[in-house]
Amino acid sequence: QLVESGGGLVQAGGSLRLSCTASGIIFRINNMAWYRQAPGKQRELVAVITSGSSTNYADSVKGRFTISRDNAKNTVYLQMNSLKPEDTAVYYCSVPHTGYWGKGTLVTVSS
Repeated sequence: QLVESGGGLVQAGGSLRLSCTASGIIFRINNMAWYRQAPGKQRELVAVITSGSSTNYADSVKGRFTISRDNAKNTVYLQMNSLKPEDTAVYYCSVPHTGYWGKGTLVTVSS
């Protein structure tokens, strides 16, 4: 089970930190990812962190978002800075290639 939290309404230029807590998996051996889906658009990959804490980001968020993990807490984070209205979306946590998804948390960035 993956449970996201931390979404909300923020003004452009602001920051939010999303959290995703996992249960029922051996968290430390799994890569973890954040995806997002904006209204009327396809779900897209935002960031990935490997079990060894290597990271990769979509071009649209590079330099603004940071993915991290705390294996002791079975939690992956997404720190989002310098938010833009186009970052508005439902953000989902996922264990890649397993079919495990959270239910999502809504991020709304106002201009």
